[in-house]
Amino acid sequence: MPSTRKTSPARSRSPAEPESAARAPRAALARGADSGSAGQIPDDRRQVLVNEAARLFGSKGYENTSMRDIAAFVGILPGSLYHHFRSKEDLFVAVYSAGVSQIRQAVSDAVARHGDPWARLEAACVAHLQTLLVKDSFAAAVISHLSIGNLPMRDELVDQRDRYEAVFEDLVAALPLPRGADRRIFRLGLLGAMNWSLAWYRPGADSPAAIARKLVRLLRHG
Repeated sequence: MPSTRKTSPARSRSPAEPESAARAPRAALARGADSGSAGQIPDDRRQVLVNEAARLFGSKGYENTSMRDIAAFVGILPGSLYHHFRSKEDLFVAVYSAGVSQIRQAVSDAVARHGDPWARLEAACVAHLQTLLVKDSFAAAVISHLSIGNLPMRDELVDQRDRYEAVFEDLVAALPLPRGADRRIFRLGLLGAMNWSLAWYRPGADSPAAIARKLVRLLRHG
């Protein structure tokens, strides 16, 4: 993923999603906090907490999200968060790791079904955008923080980002591009174009899969 900083737009609840469903994770955490000793969240609620943190990191940004914000969003006391995460940095690492795993697995599964280099790249781009643009995707929180040089846990995140970029590096290396083509610029431009869709994509027009296929077609045929 190219290291170009940008801010992801806030995501609204889908009209098809009932409001009660959007409140469900908060209610689940509240029940867990009420039932646990000293307001602590049971271990089986940890993933719910990570899910809700991803929503806020993706919409507000890391710097603008506090542990107090996250606690208020999920309906628990701020101190309860520290039962599972020592700091906001630790919580973001958990969100970032989940996001990288989510999008990397989707891309790996997609390309495994194809043999032709262009078909593999197209499948990877479809999986990338479908994962990125789904409502409340972990990947959206990751893409929102591509420029992680100033984050205190930078070293823990760079390796994960680089391992994901290596998947596309291998896919682009296999393409029958013209002699002298700069494959690094090709890869960074492709990923940058896909990731920027977070800023302008709106449901109702082209689907994420259609956008990915059109983008690859433009790169292939000009």
